[in-house]
Amino acid sequence: MEFCPTCGSMLQYELPHLDRPSRFACPSCPYVCNMESRVKIKRKQRLVKKEIQPIFTQDAMMDGPQTEVTCPNCKFGKAVYHELQTRSADEPMTIFYMCANKNCKHRWNE
Repeated sequence: MEFCPTCGSMLQYELPHLDRPSRFACPSCPYVCNMESRVKIKRKQRLVKKEIQPIFTQDAMMDGPQTEVTCPNCKFGKAVYHELQTRSADEPMTIFYMCANKNCKHRWNE
């Protein structure tokens, strides 16, 4: 993707016509960039999947505030929580819980 150095608009690719070579032309101003015949346009770009990193690690989560909420997994009465705004500003914050029972550590949100 190329942009016009004059006005900043995205340049459009124009096919070669008669003796004129292929070129990039700006739709907003008279800027034109002729292309050499050796240039190839690549259409495929391989993307590499990145490893998903947790927002809160278990160690960071255990240092957070605790509340009296029943764990749906082991029925323990306390959980550590963090609040995060995951939707638009007019929606309530999402609360992420982790069971305070050291043997369970079940995670859930509401």
